[in-house]
Amino acid sequence: MLVNASLRHLLKTSALAAGLVLLGGCASTDPMADAATSAAGEQTAAASEAVVSEPPPPPAPERPIPEASVYPLLLAEFALRRRDFDTALSTYLEQADELQDPGVSAHATHLAQYLQREREAFRAVRLWVALEPGNVEANGTLATLLARQGRNREALPYLATVARAGEKAKFPVLLNRYKALQPADQLGLDSDAQALLDDDLGDDVSLRLTHALMAEERGDAATTRARLEPVFALEPYQRQALILEAKLNLAQGMDAPFVHMEEALDVDPTRTELRLQYARLLASQDMAAARQQFEILSAEAPHNADLLFSLALISHELEDNDAAKGYLQQVLALNQRTDEAYLFLGQIARGEGDLDEAIQLFQQVGDGADLMKATISIAQIQVAEDRDQELADYMDRLRQSYPLRKEQLYALEANIYNETDRDKRGLALLNRAIDEFPTSDNLRYARSVAHEQAGNLAAAETDLRDIIERDPDNATALNALGYTLANRTDRYDEAKALIEKALALSPNEPSILDSMGWVLYRQGDLENAKQYLTRAYAAFPDPEVAAHLGEVLWAIGNTTGAMTVWRNALQEDPQHAVLNETLTRLGISLQADADS
Repeated sequence: MLVNASLRHLLKTSALAAGLVLLGGCASTDPMADAATSAAGEQTAAASEAVVSEPPPPPAPERPIPEASVYPLLLAEFALRRRDFDTALSTYLEQADELQDPGVSAHATHLAQYLQREREAFRAVRLWVALEPGNVEANGTLATLLARQGRNREALPYLATVARAGEKAKFPVLLNRYKALQPADQLGLDSDAQALLDDDLGDDVSLRLTHALMAEERGDAATTRARLEPVFALEPYQRQALILEAKLNLAQGMDAPFVHMEEALDVDPTRTELRLQYARLLASQDMAAARQQFEILSAEAPHNADLLFSLALISHELEDNDAAKGYLQQVLALNQRTDEAYLFLGQIARGEGDLDEAIQLFQQVGDGADLMKATISIAQIQVAEDRDQELADYMDRLRQSYPLRKEQLYALEANIYNETDRDKRGLALLNRAIDEFPTSDNLRYARSVAHEQAGNLAAAETDLRDIIERDPDNATALNALGYTLANRTDRYDEAKALIEKALALSPNEPSILDSMGWVLYRQGDLENAKQYLTRAYAAFPDPEVAAHLGEVLWAIGNTTGAMTVWRNALQEDPQHAVLNETLTRLGISLQADADS
């Protein structure tokens, strides 16, 4: 059968907002609307005739379509209207294969992209390219999806098709996951790009720049620099090339690394993006010069809070806190990035010793990513000044203000008490919190730690077993209980079974490897203990792991190895409790070495 006007319109239009407009329906049934449309069409045609002397091309011939496909395509249309995207997509994919029609394949591609279903998009766009090999959008989309899969060499010919059509090809997508490619594949892609440059794409700036970036990704600075020369010959002040050249100059320690970039800005001072990159690069070399550039940018865009915030950061680095505070006040006046601004102002006030002002500023931070940072800062100030009740009252108010963060705020306050040897206050708070949140694994875990530190092993075990009963695969709780039993009791077999289960769940977790090594040491299996502890220390060179590994090496007779491990750990944390307890118990004094 022949496609009617409604269905033809359906096949020519997309179906979603944000790149997919709803599919067209049937022709209008309103005669007034039809008359208006007809009149508008006649006026447009008359205007066109006045400007264009050549007749318009003839309409495309009616395209036959199997009758069996009419209903599925209409089904897809109405599925989209109902936002039943799965049905619509699966139907379009089926009909694209059935009809071998580029329009349907394009529909399927667009819908799959909108839904972020790359597997289906790849299937649809491959067919689209096969049916319409010269379509620029199809080739570009297929190239991008291939590059995302790490199939960069396969992507290159499709990008070349886009470039040969006179459109801008996104050659930089070839750098996606470039470093993850095998060296032979990297060089093969490089060679393929060179072949295109030698053939007919030598004047394509994007391809030449991408070719230079390939060398830069491989760490070949000389080749990168050589490949930038033809880029600058084609476009003397190409922004990305200027940035890459400046980075090469910085890496080589050149005296004037930004001379070319500065020349470009002299030629055209309005290049905001280039100046921003210049300012950022300057910040690694000359903060004062970087501030000058950010001031130029801010003068051109006085309502840009990001630029003002950058100026505040740089001014603080330059120890010009008055300027930093001034810029942050401007950020607040714009009512942008307010939480960050109050947090930063609080940090400055704290650094200047104005603690009450700092607390007031931290308290202005609202619910969001910075709330917990501000709360920790307030707590640290108040406990340092023994203002415990003031802190407790503030935390109660905070939990009332942010009920969804209540559990998190309990844990934060308890952790502050734990870190500052306020064990009784912390334990009392956790008891109250768990009464309110009896199934909170985080709170019970925190209380188990508090009980263990207080020497109440039975209570610690009860809390950990409560977590494990609810969540038998909780590797953290399994490991904590196993380590506690290995370290504080002689229930080694039971401890090992718990740690083995935790290790099966998280085989490369350093803390669990450490626990396994420690329980094996307690059982007398020194060689296997050394292997686990060596793995743990390599992955996480923590002083407590160092204490354990050193003790095992000492027991084996490798005193030199033990002393080296302990000495390195002491240099990192001379006051670490477990490390110093180990050395004292074994009668070893290394503190003088650590202090020297």
